[in-house]
Amino acid sequence: MTAPQPNWEAVREEFASLAGWTYLNTATFGQLPRRADEAIARHLANRRENACSDFLSWFADHDQLRARLAQFISATPAEIAFLPNSSWALGHLLTGLDWRPGDEAVTAEGEFPNHLYAVEHLARRGVRAVRCSYDELLTALTPRTRLVVLSTVNYSTGYRAPVAELAAELRKRGILFYLDATQSLGALRLNFQEIQPDLLAVNCYKWMLAPNGAAFMAVAPALRQRLEPLAIGWRSHHDWRRVDWLHEGAPELMDGAEKYEAGMLASLPLYALAASLELMFELGPERIEERVLGLAREVRARIRALGGEPLAYDNTAIVAARFPGHDASELAARLKQQRVLVSARHGLLRVSTHFYNNEADLDSFAEVLSKLL
Repeated sequence: MTAPQPNWEAVREEFASLAGWTYLNTATFGQLPRRADEAIARHLANRRENACSDFLSWFADHDQLRARLAQFISATPAEIAFLPNSSWALGHLLTGLDWRPGDEAVTAEGEFPNHLYAVEHLARRGVRAVRCSYDELLTALTPRTRLVVLSTVNYSTGYRAPVAELAAELRKRGILFYLDATQSLGALRLNFQEIQPDLLAVNCYKWMLAPNGAAFMAVAPALRQRLEPLAIGWRSHHDWRRVDWLHEGAPELMDGAEKYEAGMLASLPLYALAASLELMFELGPERIEERVLGLAREVRARIRALGGEPLAYDNTAIVAARFPGHDASELAARLKQQRVLVSARHGLLRVSTHFYNNEADLDSFAEVLSKLL
């Protein structure tokens, strides 16, 4: 029996910011549901009431979030580590591996700057940076390739890479695979166990509907055995919860990915993330993906009707389009003046809908844009 569709208009009421804007820009920032605001307020009230005397219970709450995130991506709690942003995940690979001169790190042309910068930065350690088109990724691999860095969805074009097929080939060759799902997770489903990247990173302020400061990575067991932490702190030792008698001396690291967290966690954004994640569980990841892809199809249809040229990617939440004779950055700025929020990236107008959008949003976008054109 097919589960009933959520009441999307009722869900939309969770997002107060949508009352004043036609918001089609989740690929830049996701909007926070009221329950995320309330989770932050509850935590602040608890701090005032208890003077932070119960701070160890915050970590227990965050461990529950760790388990729910693992469930969301089909991982295990031991594979999940919290981070302030996804750059920290990539930083673990840049500093924690035993790079050798002559090694190669590969990424795709037009990838997110994090990835382009990272492979180039490794040059100071004698590592050769390789950039190629997505279609050339497999042919660009050599016996010296040690790392491939990629996004699930390209931030400017919306291209959705065939990451499962690529991951399988990289495993055969013994090449590490870093995968960033910031521009898809929360809108599109992802199965960590099926893809099996060595390290998955997600910054949660976009499609996961959290404040900035909430991010996580999933680190495969084999990589955890060889990847050194980027930082060492009071939570690096395996029994750090025994705060009355913290260990003195070299820390004995735990096996789980928690060893990469080192110190205090950003509780406010994590409580908000937990609330947003529960909303997504309630709606159902499959229903969310179906909704997001349906809205994206409608966006492409409206853009074509206005003479625009959307890129031919129909399995993604990001719609990027050219409007011949018009500057995308100027169009985005003029739409913003009319309280319609989209983005411009590399000459493309980028429209990114989430499950909280509706047909009226798309109608408003098309109406305002038609006047500008």
